[in-house]
Amino acid sequence: MAGFALEDTGIKLLAPQMSLGLILIAEGALGAVWFALAARRAGRAPLPLAAMSRTLVVRSGFELTGRLFYALAVVFAPISTVTAILQATPLVVVPLAARMFGETVGVRRWAVILGGFVGVLIVLRPGLAGISATSVLALAGMLGFAGRDLATRAAPPALSNDQLGVAGFGVLAVSGAVIAGVSGRFAWPGPSGWALFAALCITGIFGYDALTRAMRTGEVGAVTPFRYSRLVFAMALAVTVFGERPDLPMILGSLMIVGCGLVLLVPKR
Repeated sequence: MAGFALEDTGIKLLAPQMSLGLILIAEGALGAVWFALAARRAGRAPLPLAAMSRTLVVRSGFELTGRLFYALAVVFAPISTVTAILQATPLVVVPLAARMFGETVGVRRWAVILGGFVGVLIVLRPGLAGISATSVLALAGMLGFAGRDLATRAAPPALSNDQLGVAGFGVLAVSGAVIAGVSGRFAWPGPSGWALFAALCITGIFGYDALTRAMRTGEVGAVTPFRYSRLVFAMALAVTVFGERPDLPMILGSLMIVGCGLVLLVPKR
């Protein structure tokens, strides 16, 4: 989660210099090459036939949705708000994991999940004017990531984390191509921008690898709440790097979300 928060910060800082589509295309290509080399070193094919299975195709579709809409939200909305909306992921993942994988979600966990959902509503503040367009982008991205996490759990065990990384970053490049094709903007950064681009790629690859390992080896209901820590990192970066000043509803809603996440981390008895 720390890696993803730093990646988001890098994308938002770099977007005025380098078009978002090119950022995602280049990062996706570099990430895919990194994981392909890792697979080769382990004696595995970078993208075997198993990657074309129905589960992996569905995973790629969710990945495309999440990457595409969340990246747009990061660029056009305050990073603290976008990250807070992303914390609704457990509200989708945990109940569906219980149904799909037979994991236990007791009364206490259901109550905590609902409490987290209330926190998300406080952040969104839907009123007579409705929810902002940038919030809709963040919500669409969140749903895409939730579907990706569930499909990652259901991925064939024969596929390694490196092979999933090749597929995931390949989809990231595709999402960048979609944005570039629609926007028609192709701007490259100056020398300082390339250093920032390298930093966001490193943190993004690290975060993706760590999350994939966690989702494939741990119980979804126990691993997913760690997503709440991303909000802490993002809030700190939003204040120190971008000078954002979250208002009282944002702070209260975020505290509810994080608090519910911490309660979910308490082992079941």
